[in-house]
Amino acid sequence: MPPEEGDGHAVEVHLDKLLQQRGMTLAELAARVGVTNVNLSVLKNGRAKAIRFSTLTRICEVLDCQPGDILTVRTVPPVPARPAPPA
Repeated sequence: MPPEEGDGHAVEVHLDKLLQQRGMTLAELAARVGVTNVNLSVLKNGRAKAIRFSTLTRICEVLDCQPGDILTVRTVPPVPARPAPPA
């Protein structure tokens, strides 16, 4: 899901798509990974501020995927530079 405006990052989380493709529920994934439903829901909805590599590894093992299948970075157009004020 796309991140909220102004949150300082452009990382998108694709757990919904992966869970649907594998016919798995969030609760089942949480149980198999060893994290709470709430923590996994925060990640799935793009509200997580961080993820432990150990958790990401476990999610990848359970879903048989790579981190790039779960997380991508949305391309953000560069902010144009302001012209220098006249001297």
